[in-house]
Amino acid sequence: MLRFALFGCGRIGRMHGHNLVSHPKAELAWVYDVVEAAAAEVGAKHGAKVAATIDEALADPAVDAVLIASSTDTHIELIQRSVEAGKAVLCEKPIDLDIARVDACWAAIEGKNPRVMIGFNRRFDPSFKAVHDAIRAGEIGDLRQVAITSRDPGIPPVAYMQVAGGLLRDMTIHDFDLARYLLGEEPVKVACFAQALIAQEVKDLNDHDTAMILLETASGRQACITNYRAATYGYDQRIEAIGETGMVKAENRRPHTMERWGADATEAKAPVLHFFIERYQEAYNAEIQAFVEAVEAGGPMPVSFEDGRRALMLANAAYESLASGRAVTVA
Repeated sequence: MLRFALFGCGRIGRMHGHNLVSHPKAELAWVYDVVEAAAAEVGAKHGAKVAATIDEALADPAVDAVLIASSTDTHIELIQRSVEAGKAVLCEKPIDLDIARVDACWAAIEGKNPRVMIGFNRRFDPSFKAVHDAIRAGEIGDLRQVAITSRDPGIPPVAYMQVAGGLLRDMTIHDFDLARYLLGEEPVKVACFAQALIAQEVKDLNDHDTAMILLETASGRQACITNYRAATYGYDQRIEAIGETGMVKAENRRPHTMERWGADATEAKAPVLHFFIERYQEAYNAEIQAFVEAVEAGGPMPVSFEDGRRALMLANAAYESLASGRAVTVA
């Protein structure tokens, strides 16, 4: 049984708390949030102790692991303090918005045998993993192109966008990681096109709500990422990969597969699932399972600190491309 401390009890933290108590090999021992009422609510719901400080939870020798679901600007500090306390860490993406802070964090913890996993949950979606596994098994021969469609159902709140780091570091960073996961090679060139076409509040923040990003690896493999912040039909999450002998793809998830056929329409289907918690529920559960297994076995983390760093490097390169109007080479 792996005993967890949960840092952050907002929307994503509450989801993680539920997933932890539902896992047969995990126990939610402590919760902490700067908003005391949020921590008290999650603690009462799941029978966990409510920590008055981070140190109180980290000082408990019975705590094996920490799940960090707090705001991005706290991730670096919490990773370092948790590693120093000898805890394994599962941290939500991104590690930070500043690559220099990310590198400094790794330099600080590298010598302490850190057990850190970054929460790129889409790798654990059953359909996306099946596409990845088919590529690696050679089912489509040599991989040539990957297409990732990632569209939100609505513009986030202004308060969220003010601290999220911009579309490419907040939303697209998942897709950068997914592209790396599927391509099997590091992208070395990035070209980005992005605009604020949907909402005035996005434009006022000098942010973006509509983007297309092209990636290329050293061998010439390509990936295209399409982002859009206001897909009225739901949370649009699809991938496809094409190679020399065929194609594999994963379509949107729906509440059910029933179709309606009548005089007015054929193949009328249920709408796609509305948002990320519903769409990726299986992926979040599988992510917890993979983390628990890695900690128990002492093996490598399935999504490493370096994976988180690489995704941020691609986001930074995309912003550089956007500013310069040119494709950017990634070191």
